[in-house]
Amino acid sequence: MADADVIVVGGGLAGLAAAAELGDRGKKVIILDQEPEGFLGGQAFWSLGGLFMIDTPEQRRMGIRDNRELALSDWMGSAGFDRPEDFWPRRWAEAYVDFAAGEMRSWLHRMGLRWFPVVGWAERGGGLGYGHGNSVPRFHITWGSGPGSMEQFLRRVNEHRQKGLIECRFRHRVDGIDTVDGVVTGVHGAILASDTAARGQPTNRDVTGDFRLGASSVIVASGGIGGNFDLVRRNWPIDRLGPPPKFMVAGVPAHVDGRMIGITQEAGGRVINGDRMWHYTEGLQNWNPIWPNHGIRILPGPSSMWFDADGERLPVPCLPGFDTLSTLKEIRRRGHEHSWFVLTQKIIEKEFALSGSEQNPDLVSKKWIEVLKARLGARGAPAPVEAFKKNGADFIVADDLDTLVERMNGLAPDHHIDTEKLRSQIAARDAQIDNPFSKDMQVVAINGARNYRGDKLIRTARPHKILDKDKGPLIAVKLHILTRKTLGGLETDLDARVLGLDGNPVPGLFAVGEAAGFGGGGYHGYNALEGTFLGGCIFSGRNAGRSASCG
Repeated sequence: MADADVIVVGGGLAGLAAAAELGDRGKKVIILDQEPEGFLGGQAFWSLGGLFMIDTPEQRRMGIRDNRELALSDWMGSAGFDRPEDFWPRRWAEAYVDFAAGEMRSWLHRMGLRWFPVVGWAERGGGLGYGHGNSVPRFHITWGSGPGSMEQFLRRVNEHRQKGLIECRFRHRVDGIDTVDGVVTGVHGAILASDTAARGQPTNRDVTGDFRLGASSVIVASGGIGGNFDLVRRNWPIDRLGPPPKFMVAGVPAHVDGRMIGITQEAGGRVINGDRMWHYTEGLQNWNPIWPNHGIRILPGPSSMWFDADGERLPVPCLPGFDTLSTLKEIRRRGHEHSWFVLTQKIIEKEFALSGSEQNPDLVSKKWIEVLKARLGARGAPAPVEAFKKNGADFIVADDLDTLVERMNGLAPDHHIDTEKLRSQIAARDAQIDNPFSKDMQVVAINGARNYRGDKLIRTARPHKILDKDKGPLIAVKLHILTRKTLGGLETDLDARVLGLDGNPVPGLFAVGEAAGFGGGGYHGYNALEGTFLGGCIFSGRNAGRSASCG
C-alpha cells in the first residue's frame, strides 16, 4: 500500500516548489530530508536571492531594454552546447528563457515575492556580443534575500501540511530508490538521531532506525556535489580547467554531498555533463564560519585590479564580475591556487558586496531604512565587508604599496611579488584615468558600467587612480577558489522525468534543481549567467509538480 502519491527527497527550494504545486493538485506528498527541520529551504536560504528575469518593470525603471531574443542569444552564447546529450539541456534552456520573459515575474509577484529596485549586472561576459555573458543587467535580488526567495514556497507547503496533504519527515536519509521491473515504487533508508545543530552546521550521522516508504512517484531534489570535495575533484574537467586545486573553500554546507545522484543512477537514471561545474575565483576564508572550511564570495564591481599569485595582471576577459570560468581557467593554467585583488578604500566602499544572506542583513530585514543606512549612509563599506577587512585572514590594508606588497608576500610565502613590477602595472593603468576614453579595457569597462544608472548609483566607484593617496588606504585581498554549483546532473525531459540509459523515462522517477543540472541534466551548458540557479530550482520544481505523470 502506498504511503503517499509522491515522495520528494530533499527540502530545498526545488523540492518545496514541487511539493507546493503537488499540494495544489490535491496530491498527498511526503518530503524527506536528512537534516533537521531548521534546515528547510536548503541552499536557497544562504543565497543572495538573485533571479534571472527578462524585460521586467524593474529593468524598465532602470532604463534597461531587454527581450527574449537578446536573452536567448546570451544564454546560447554562454552555454556553448556541443554534445549529443545536450538535446534536453537545450530544450530546458529555451523553456526557461520563455518562462523568464513570460509569466515568471507575474506568477512570483502574485505569490508574494518582491525585488530590490536596482537590477544587478552579473557575469558581464567575455567581450563579444555573441559570446558568454549578460548583455544587460538581469539579476533581480529578492526582497528578503535568500530567505525571501523561499518564504512563499515554504508558506504554501505549510498550508498544505495543515490540510494534511504534505508531511515532512526530517532526519530521514534515503539510501536507495525501490523499483519493481524497472518501475519506481518508493524509497528506503536510515532514520538519523535528532540533532540541534544550527542551520548549515554539520549534523550527526548516527543511525537510530530504518524506514521504507511507498509511492508511485519519487522526485529527487537533493542538490549537487559542491560540499563534497572528493566528488568535485573526481569530476573536475582537467582538459578544460587544468588540475583541481589542492586548497579550496566551500561555498555550500557539508550536507551538499551528491549522494542522491549516485543513488538515482543505481535506480536506472542517467547522469550527463558531470564535468560541467561552476566554481568562483573570488573566494574568502570566512572569519566567522558556519560550516567546515566556509568560504564567502566577493561580488565585485569592475574596478579592482586583478593579479595572479606572482603579481602579473590577469588579461581580458579576466575582469571582476565578467567571466568566471575564463578566470578560473587562467589561474589554473598558471598553476596557481590563489590570486589577488588590489584596490583602494574608495573602491571597497562602493563595489564590494558579499554573497550569502547572512552577509546582507539589511536586505534580509526587508526594511528600507536598514538598506539605506547600509548602502548609502554608512561610513566606509557596508558593515559585513568592513568586518572582513578587519578580521578576515585574506585582507591586507596599508598606506603605501611597499608595505602592502611586503604583507602580501608574507601571507603567500610560496610566491614572490616584485614591488616595482606591480607598481609599474598599476601606474600604467592609472595613466589611463585622465581621459573619459582609454585603451585599457578595464578602464573602458568601468566607464561603460557607469553608463548604467544602477552601477553608477551603488556598484561602480568614480574612476580614480589606485595610487592616489587621497583614495586610500590601499587594500589587497587574497582570493581562493570557492566550490559552488553542479552544472551537469540527472538527464530529464521537460516534465522532469528522469531518463535512463536508453533515453526513455524511468517510470515514476523525477529530478529537479541542482540534482538535474537545474533542468535536463545541465541547462546552463558550460557557463552560467547568474540568477539561473534559484530560477532553475523554481522552474524545474514547478514543472515536476505540475506534470500529469507525477503522482
